Amino acid sequence: MSLRAWTHCKAATMVGGGAAYGWIADAALVVDDETLAWVGPRSELPAQYRAIEAHDCGGALVTPGLVDCHTHLVYGGDRAGEFEQRLNGASYEEIARAGGGIASTVRATRAASEQELFAQSRKRLRALLDEGVTTVEIKSGYGLALEHERKCLRVARTLGESERVTVRTTFLGAHALPPEFAGNSDGYLAEVLFMLPMLKGEGLVDAVDAFCERIAFTPAQTELVFRAALALHLPVKLHAEQLSDSGGAQLAARYGALSCDHLEWLSEEGARAMAQAGSVAVLLPGAFYFLRETKLPPVALLREQGVPIAISTDCNPGSSPCSSLLLMLNMACTLFRLTPEEALAGVTREAARALGLTDRGTLAAGQRADFVLWDVAHPAHLSYAFGSNPRLQTIQGGQPS
Repeated sequence: MSLRAWTHCKAATMVGGGAAYGWIADAALVVDDETLAWVGPRSELPAQYRAIEAHDCGGALVTPGLVDCHTHLVYGGDRAGEFEQRLNGASYEEIARAGGGIASTVRATRAASEQELFAQSRKRLRALLDEGVTTVEIKSGYGLALEHERKCLRVARTLGESERVTVRTTFLGAHALPPEFAGNSDGYLAEVLFMLPMLKGEGLVDAVDAFCERIAFTPAQTELVFRAALALHLPVKLHAEQLSDSGGAQLAARYGALSCDHLEWLSEEGARAMAQAGSVAVLLPGAFYFLRETKLPPVALLREQGVPIAISTDCNPGSSPCSSLLLMLNMACTLFRLTPEEALAGVTREAARALGLTDRGTLAAGQRADFVLWDVAHPAHLSYAFGSNPRLQTIQGGQPS
């Protein structure tokens, strides 16, 4: 047993049901190896912990480690040219139908070696870690063939082994049609169903995602992917209702989806289904901003139905080339009108829930000892001061990093 304490700090524990932010004005945290053994007011520190080694936080704010629950972090190349096209009037959908969009990233990703992808992706990951991220989800979906999907997922696993971060991998084979299957979505879907058990058997897949949209896959095709995932005991999630209301949220809810993501066109029926299934709504303000969307996700409806709301970077080359989760906090507040408390919960407690992780996202006894020290007086500053990074130190699994 290795006991250490962190004291003289303000804690936003994000434990619900009490004070805003789960606030403790003068807190102490006791860590036993990789786990939080005790969290509470410093004045109530149990006697058995008073003589252990203590780290003075100097009055810093402490929050749970941040969780980026929706990224496409591993990819080759960039799409700055398409950014310029959109500013000259082309829509995201028009670019995709003309062979750009995801297809252009597929070409660059297939051409890159595993080592090249690792080097490029590591830079993006380290930018997230520098802002207090301790857990990140990384999707595949830019290979769209067995050898290249495998390559991307291997890079994701290697990133988790080489850096102090927990990486959860998601197979997104049903992301777009590769060029060799142009006009043959059913044929490619058969390839996806062939790839999935092989990649899962190699230990490369923690969850399965799909893009259910008019430029991607139909609800019927998506359901085939979900059935295959559940047969392999893999949880599912869905890119849903980003460009239109396809009923994807209801479909995902029927399969107990961990999350539905984007959701600008979510209906009341879809929100009710998500609430009943316990699915998390993952909002992606970076993509909304970058694509200059005007259809806001129905935040009031999500609140009314009691659907948990998470926030993520959606780090990807085409619609959210961003590796700043702190910036997403501000965008979630300014663009989507979330409160700072909702936004912080969205990158801690609810983001962990969106990955099916119950051992992190709050500061409480028994939780994993992932937390961040910040040079701010109040957690609202993390959403307020966009473009700044007040992180002092990250503790990952009980160890400073």
